[in-house]
Order: sequence, then structure tokens, then C-alpha cells
Amino acid sequence: MGKKLHNKTDKRVLKKQMLDDPDNRVTLSFYQYANIGNVRVFRDHLYIAWESLGVMGRTYVASEGINAQISVPEKNWGAFKAQMDSITFLKGIRLNIAIQDDGKSFYKLIIRIKNKILADGLNDDTFDVTNGGQHLSAKEFNSLAEQPDTIIVDMRNHYESEVGHFQNAITPDVETFRDSLPIIEDQLQEHKEKNIIMYCTGGIRCEKASAWYKHKGFKNVFQLDGGIIEYTRQVKNSDLENKFIGKNFVFDERMGERISKEIISNCYQCDVASDRHSNCTNLACHRLIIQCESCADKWQGACCETCYQYLQLPEGTQKELRKGIKDSMKTYHKSRTSPFLENKALQEKVKVLFSELEK
Repeated sequence: MGKKLHNKTDKRVLKKQMLDDPDNRVTLSFYQYANIGNVRVFRDHLYIAWESLGVMGRTYVASEGINAQISVPEKNWGAFKAQMDSITFLKGIRLNIAIQDDGKSFYKLIIRIKNKILADGLNDDTFDVTNGGQHLSAKEFNSLAEQPDTIIVDMRNHYESEVGHFQNAITPDVETFRDSLPIIEDQLQEHKEKNIIMYCTGGIRCEKASAWYKHKGFKNVFQLDGGIIEYTRQVKNSDLENKFIGKNFVFDERMGERISKEIISNCYQCDVASDRHSNCTNLACHRLIIQCESCADKWQGACCETCYQYLQLPEGTQKELRKGIKDSMKTYHKSRTSPFLENKALQEKVKVLFSELEK
């Protein structure tokens, strides 16, 4: 029998194993655009190698390259680095190591084959994807950001920028990178001659976006090298001014890394200052919200009264009501709503069942 190349163990078991594991781990991310001939062979080779090293996390591979957010056992760091260096286009690649890390960021290894490593909606054949904006170090970013003819653009989504962003940055109210591209282009139409600095979490979105905007006629396009993660590292190591306020949203179990002491967002339910992201504990909803600890206790992690009522129903009833709801169990249901909250008939049914339960 061939080696299993997927982990199908119950996630609750995997999460407990992760939390109970005494070994220290390193959380990191990286990406690389490269021409991969046989994506399936590369994917399986990577899975076998990383599973043997205890690597966990989420990785996408495509014919255009790789995009990874993973954690590695500290004891296997040397072997992991050697394995990475054995792959020609990954040798010596910069690894964006987490700023705040207790090693409990991922609980299983997932490597998926995608059409693209980043869903951007662009036809790469229509422009030079390698002709990106000039990379800026943290020091260069700070200097250029202070010039009056500079515009800073956040290439991330609303749920990321709402808890943290650079001072004076444009923060588009979007839910996907694909959505942001035409909106930002429209917002910047009158500023094609100005310095445009783009930034994102680790740099991958800016690689493609900066090339696209240069193709669309913007003259002075720059990108923050290594994104917010590398910027924060350089700021700390070189004692530079930190121009990022709040928290950096990350796509793992931690959901955020504290960059500055300011809390710039509010709890969705009581409006108190909070930047604590969590998913609604109603598994039929699971949408991403900002919820303070007090409201989390009061509502048992539910995002609204209807979801709270759902949680009071017997588990069997909850499971029955979840049938047929699509996408309810995405790791991050980032939309402002969810299939559950859009289903008015289902919500009414929950209210009726809850009322009967209280009698």
C-alpha cells in the first residue's frame, strides 16, 4: 500500500495533540513564483518530506509556484532547511518567521493543488508578472512614507486592516484580493504620478498587484519587501520607528500578532475596544467576527442572538439543521454574513425550537 498523502484524522483529536505536544515549534510563511512542470509529483514529494519532519500548516502549489503558511518542530529545523535547499527554486528563500509564536498555530498538514497560488482573477498572459514594483526595506518604507507625494495602499481585506494597518494607509472595504484590484485602481486614478507603496502580510499579494498596476500605467510603484512580518522584524532589530498600528491578522489558529499597543477596532456586539478575532461557535454559521472576551462568555462565542439560540438546542437537532448548508465549516468564514444567517426560514425554525425548549 502506498504512503497516505492526506491526514483524515478528526480535527478535534489533532487539535488536542497539538496543544499537548511539549515540543517547541516555529511558525513561518513563504512564497515563490516558479515554473513547476509536474505539480502533482511536486505536491506529493513535498507532502512526504514534510510529514516525516512533523511539519503542519496550509500550503498551495500550482504551476506558477508555491504559497505556504506552516509550522516546523524546532528540533527538525536544520533538516527542514536542508530539505528546502534541496529544491532548486526554494534554495536560500527568505522565510517569514512569526513575530509572536507559541508554536500552536496549525494542527495538521494540508498541501493543495490550485490553478494559482493566489486567487487574483487576472490573466497573467496579458502582462509581465515579473515586472513588479521596487522592493522597500523597513527603513526605505518609513522614509518614502513621510514624503507628501506618497500614497500607501493596504492590499489586504477588511477583516485584516480593521485590526491593524499602516498610518494614513488606504484600506479598501473588500473581502477578497480579487475584489480589491479594480477598486484600488479606481481610487488611485488621479494619482498615477505619485509614489504608490503597497503592502500586505508577507508580500505575495504585492508581487502580483504591483506588476498589474505598472501594466495599468502607474509610474512609481513600490512594495514593502516581506510585508508586515518582515517590516516588524527589521523595525525591532534596527530600532526604527514603527509606523504600523494595531495587530497583524494571520491565517492560522492565532488569528493575529500584536505589532503595537493600540487597539483600533471594536467588538461587533458591544462596541467596546477589542481586536480579538474569533469564528462564531455556531458551526452552521462560523463567520469571522471581532468579539471581546466578555461577549464571548455572554454569548458562548455566538455572533448573534439567533446563533446563541441555536447553540442551546440539543446537539442532534443542531446537526440536523446544519444539513444542506454550504461552506459552513470553512476554517475562516470571512464574509460579513454566512449561509446560516442568509437563510431566514432556518433562523425562524431555530427561534421556534428555542422557544419550545424554554417552556
